[in-house]
Amino acid sequence: MSQRPVELTFEINQQGKADPMRVPHELHEEFSGEASLIERLKKANYDFGRLASRYEEVNRSIYRIESEQEPTDDAVLERLKKQRLKLKDEVAAFLTKVERRM
Repeated sequence: MSQRPVELTFEINQQGKADPMRVPHELHEEFSGEASLIERLKKANYDFGRLASRYEEVNRSIYRIESEQEPTDDAVLERLKKQRLKLKDEVAAFLTKVERRM
């Protein structure tokens, strides 16, 4: 297993303190302009709900690896990052399709 530099990002919460529990790259951040649509679709559309859940699952796995909560090798991390990107593309395509119908 090769070593990689630790990349921890901490957000500053409303109280001015670092928040290590915030997971970066959540869907509502990646598609901030469509956050309310995403929440509605998660509840109303089974296929989108499954897609969003899968994205969140992969994203949280990446976060656990990068924050060293879940050790693994670089190949696994790279595979997960590619999978997250593919899922993000699928979410974007789904949102575009829904927005065209509106």
